[in-house]
Amino acid sequence: MLIRFPRGWELPEREATPESLYFSRRGIVRSMGFAGIGGLLGGNALAATEGAALYPAKRNPKYTLDRPLTPEVVATGFNNFYEFTLDKQRVRDEVYRFTTDPWTVNVKGLVNNPRVYDFDDLVRRFPLEERLYRFRCVEAWAMAVPWTGFPMSALIREVDPLPSAKYMRMVTAYRPKEMPGIGSQPHYDWPYQEAMTIEEAMNELALFGTGIYGKPLPKQNGAPFRAIIPWKYGLKNIKSIVEIEFTKKRPPTLWNKAAPTEYGWYSNVNPQKPHPRWSQAEEQIIPSGQRRPTLMYNGYEAFVAELYTGKEY
Repeated sequence: MLIRFPRGWELPEREATPESLYFSRRGIVRSMGFAGIGGLLGGNALAATEGAALYPAKRNPKYTLDRPLTPEVVATGFNNFYEFTLDKQRVRDEVYRFTTDPWTVNVKGLVNNPRVYDFDDLVRRFPLEERLYRFRCVEAWAMAVPWTGFPMSALIREVDPLPSAKYMRMVTAYRPKEMPGIGSQPHYDWPYQEAMTIEEAMNELALFGTGIYGKPLPKQNGAPFRAIIPWKYGLKNIKSIVEIEFTKKRPPTLWNKAAPTEYGWYSNVNPQKPHPRWSQAEEQIIPSGQRRPTLMYNGYEAFVAELYTGKEY
């Protein structure tokens, strides 16, 4: 597959911006009549500025790879994000309208501590770490990516689900004016929704992602907040999350609802279960084109197999 693709800067402590003033930047900027400081800096400059203190995060050495990392230019330029376009190599060119600051995540449902997180607070609330994970698309291509984020379990423990909560539902932003793919593909049941069991979400591998390649997430990769579930096909790794709900009943998911014979609710990577239109026995590494045998649970069987004893894939 072809992919196109003192020192002068130091300040005396007395001149440093007070912490309280720094964290109130939005109020200051809005009082000046601007919608956001991003409008002054342009593009992802705000994310880059604010992320300087958080990225790169310390790498967790427990999670290693059996293949080289995918080049950054490839992983940030070859993306499925249907809310913008079906063309993987055009997504990064179609996200310029999409506003990711300010951003909030509403956590609700069967929990003792429902709350609305401001992303700036959320990303500092839970310690970030970098993990090297394999990434496998249901379309049978694969990458290897250095994600930054924090365990889903950390947030789940804080909101404290009720005993009756069995599932965690996640929802992507729904902004037709900023996401042109929504209007051009009205047959999908927008907004994008995904879900997993609480046991899955509590697994040590499951992350909420905030960064990639030692930087904040770019918009085409699901900025500012997404799911990273490495033993599942990429369609389960929902992007640009605005809502998390804990439920008793198993929630529907977009692809399982649209094509239940093609996309299982769990959608775990399984080389023995073919897609109706192609085999899953092998995967194609992007961008080299090398073909490899697909690993059960994408190579994470030791971490997750016990979750699925007697269950569908």
